[in-house]
Amino acid sequence: MRAKWVDFKSIKGKVCMETVVSHYDVRLRRVGADEFRGKCPLPTHSSTNSNDSFSVSFTRNVWSCQSASCIAARSGRVGGNVFDFVAEMERCSIREAALHLQRSLAENQSPRATSRNEEPVPYTPENRPLSFILRNIDHQHPYVASRGLSEHTARYFGVGYYDGNGFLHGRVVIPIHNEHGELVAYSGRAIDQTEPKYRLPAGFRKSHLLFNLHRAIRKGERTLILVEGFFDTFQIHQAGHRNVAALMGSKLSKRQADLIGTYFDQVILMLDADEAGKAATTAATTALSSNLVVQIVELASATQPDQLASEEINQLLGGFARDVPTPDR
Repeated sequence: MRAKWVDFKSIKGKVCMETVVSHYDVRLRRVGADEFRGKCPLPTHSSTNSNDSFSVSFTRNVWSCQSASCIAARSGRVGGNVFDFVAEMERCSIREAALHLQRSLAENQSPRATSRNEEPVPYTPENRPLSFILRNIDHQHPYVASRGLSEHTARYFGVGYYDGNGFLHGRVVIPIHNEHGELVAYSGRAIDQTEPKYRLPAGFRKSHLLFNLHRAIRKGERTLILVEGFFDTFQIHQAGHRNVAALMGSKLSKRQADLIGTYFDQVILMLDADEAGKAATTAATTALSSNLVVQIVELASATQPDQLASEEINQLLGGFARDVPTPDR
């Protein structure tokens, strides 16, 4: 029987140490520009005195444990890459670790530790805050400017080209925060025809939050402008409207609807004017209208908000009232 093919290079490019370390709930603290340390989580670690021997570099996607007992238990190996880490955690071979990650990618899940006698259970993360931030992001990259973003807007949102290691290498990165303002993920936008167009960490659940919601909440208005994508948000914001958030897609989840209802009384739907956007507008209106005042911006056919100039955006939004009576709940 032919052994299952394992694409090590592809897996390594898609799964970073941050995703795997976060999944295994390894608690780390920053000790340098790109070094994080904490207690070693490996099953081979037996020392009770080495509480700070485990270190990780997220930009280089490597880890190590300097505990003598841990190194000895691993036949002198100090550390390694993401495959080595999963292999140690799962007590399996490098190939089995790669297959483990490959299955997780196929199922859009993060790897889950299982015992040999236990059936795997789907992993449902809660988008935990990241323990690092990406450095050396180029906010002046030509792709950023080509999408109509000023350098000020790019810096404000933290958007720019990332040339570091990991699955976001060579993409324009977009920091994503939860409603409390905690950084929970980065999305990577391809700058050419590379697929996928957007790349997100394995296991990240975009339906659990709204992009830019934390800034819209801080604005203090009770009206939210709801769009589909990241660049729609940037253009609306750049036109002077700070109370804007994005679905990161065309479907409104129950969790997203609950978040909107918690912080706002009125929502202005400004979704794409294509078939998916029209269907999403109808569905969102139905889901939100029982608790919120819902208004709809009619865009020209096949138009997206990020294709509009600031003057056009302001003209479209100018007729909507900002202060409305709070609906009965």
